[in-house]
Amino acid sequence: MHATVHDLFTATAARTPAAEFLFTESVTARAYGIAAGAIRWGEAAAEVERLRTAYAQAGYGHGHRVGLLLENRPAFLFHWFALNALGVSVVPINAEMRSAELVYLIGHSEIGLAVTLPERAADLRTAAAQAGIAFSTMGPDDEVPPAQVAAPRAGEAIGTGTECGLLYTSGTTGRPKGCMLSNAYFLRAGEWYAALDGVCSMRCDAERVITPLPLNHMNAMAFSTMVVLVAGGCLVQLDRFHPKTWLQSARESGATIAHYLGVMPAMLLAAAPSAADKDHAIRWGFGAGVDRKNHAPFEARFCFPLVEAWAMTETGAAACVMANREPRLVGTSCFGRQQDHVEIRLVDDEGQEVTGDAPGELLVRSAGDDPRRYFFSGYLKDEEATREAWAGGWFHTGDLVRRDATGNFFFVDRKKNVIRRSGENISAVEVESVLNQHPAVKTSAVAATPDAVRGDEVLACIVVREALDASQHAQIAASIVEHALAQLAYYKAPGYVAFVDALPLTASQKIQRGQLRELAQALPGQGHCIDTRAMKKRQA
Repeated sequence: MHATVHDLFTATAARTPAAEFLFTESVTARAYGIAAGAIRWGEAAAEVERLRTAYAQAGYGHGHRVGLLLENRPAFLFHWFALNALGVSVVPINAEMRSAELVYLIGHSEIGLAVTLPERAADLRTAAAQAGIAFSTMGPDDEVPPAQVAAPRAGEAIGTGTECGLLYTSGTTGRPKGCMLSNAYFLRAGEWYAALDGVCSMRCDAERVITPLPLNHMNAMAFSTMVVLVAGGCLVQLDRFHPKTWLQSARESGATIAHYLGVMPAMLLAAAPSAADKDHAIRWGFGAGVDRKNHAPFEARFCFPLVEAWAMTETGAAACVMANREPRLVGTSCFGRQQDHVEIRLVDDEGQEVTGDAPGELLVRSAGDDPRRYFFSGYLKDEEATREAWAGGWFHTGDLVRRDATGNFFFVDRKKNVIRRSGENISAVEVESVLNQHPAVKTSAVAATPDAVRGDEVLACIVVREALDASQHAQIAASIVEHALAQLAYYKAPGYVAFVDALPLTASQKIQRGQLRELAQALPGQGHCIDTRAMKKRQA
């Protein structure tokens, strides 16, 4: 059993030194100004060892934290593994972060060094000064500056419980929380993935995993990277998702497994069909959130299954549930059935088990003696939030899920996104999914706004594809609501349609639900917010 991510990497590199470890296809190479092609396991191991020696000589060790602002470049992985060997935790920094976000992250994590793209070094140093943190920066190929302080845990052995990474949640409803993730967390993620069966069987040393997802998120760090370390094979880490060239990248790299998020299938389906849609070697896709209406059409057109899964940064693979066995119930938001490694409850607002297929909050824990085994180690500097998340010995996910009579789980929405109108629970995600199919809608976000009679009313913020005159607002709003009424129960349709230039988003491009709720309080009565409540009538 390996004790660290670095141990696992070096063992696999020693076993397959001449095999391809990383493949950079042409689009990513151009975006980053780096060489296209393969880096072999042996070459990667030599670079990791060079960096490990440099960091050790500069005084970095067990208990330090180092920031990585390197986007999805190979250098991210090399510096991560080298630092991990010394017991140093890495703090991935989203390159989209700006001043206030950087001040918070640097101050909260207390990183003394960031390995960064040179053009962002000054921003990081300015943020560190504002946070009052002694701080250095270096480029990925620079000499390592001396550590600011001695390693806090220098006398302790490095092992599975050592912090490997500090990943910040998106902060859709408040300040991002720092999730402390151990070596055990990452190792378990790779082992779980490599042991999948059914639709998602892994072939040792043969798979080529392509992902456009960012290395500052757990999916790319803990799943796609770690499965390659456990099972061998090659990682194809894209700079980001490019819908026009994604299939070309898949072909060029020989990808056999693809990682996705829900928006990606929709963007690929928006392109005109082509014979080239089936010209790839992809066996299956690993992801979450594909729109129900897109699921079957995508699989028919591109000829590989999109296998839906559920996990969170806090849970890693410890409570991951995946629809990797048939029947997958395509097009239903089904993410699989309970497996032996996890215990699951669905509860109402009072903490009581829900009955039938009613939705309830998903509570999870590891099966066995230790309910927190392989989960996150806690929220940094926030023991109260950690205790709250684990109330009653179960991790409270904040996700609403329902379960059918045969044990299949179906994602409904985030609990905080649910709108309660006249006693009916309405999922913001469900309504957004329908609104986004209207030809005038580029993107939408739905939230509750107060209603004196019904408690909440549905308010939709709409970003349109083409600019509108104010005189067109009422007509387009009516068209959007009619579109919703044709596909949803009347009470789910928007009672207000607000035309906005942009939606409030987090640095990772998720809807900033906290800001959205505040916005929804103030929009009714403004000129660009159309009252469509009169259109919402119960069907005869």
